[in-house]
Amino acid sequence: MARLKQHYESVVRADLMKTFSYTNIHQAPRLQKIVINMGVGEAVKDSKKVEFAAGDLTKIAGQKPVMTKAKNSIAGFKLREEMVIGTKVTLRREKMYEFLDRLVNIAMPRIRDFRGISPKGFDGRGNYSMGIREHIIFPEIDYDKVDEVRGMDITFVTTARTNDEAKELLKGFAMPFAEKK
Repeated sequence: MARLKQHYESVVRADLMKTFSYTNIHQAPRLQKIVINMGVGEAVKDSKKVEFAAGDLTKIAGQKPVMTKAKNSIAGFKLREEMVIGTKVTLRREKMYEFLDRLVNIAMPRIRDFRGISPKGFDGRGNYSMGIREHIIFPEIDYDKVDEVRGMDITFVTTARTNDEAKELLKGFAMPFAEKK
């Protein structure tokens, strides 16, 4: 069992039940999935860039990503419909908890000038989205073999009904939220 899953079941769930006065353990919010998206705008000019991005995302996530395709043609960007322009992966269960563990404890401390993640990324329904500017913060990526530094979007989908519930859930996993000024 993943370390963070065990931590959720033994510590975080009990704290959430006490904080929000739940009567049943199934009322406590939990993490459903983590979606990692890496858009590759340069893929219009060079289709090999998407393959490099997919390889890096495979190393980071631990499973093979899906290629995302353009829905519409945009002449100004020289983009055609069905052209591959990015890659994404959806993590669930054990891999989700292992990725979250690596993100919080290994990758985030390696971000330059890190002062915490923005608490403004909640969508009102208990989901949280954040962006990372450099994918090289993950230890699985060999800096010497990277063709280009790319960013990625990470979305945490929870069963929480409100932003407060979701924030408390993610704080239970030691997510370093920045303090409001």
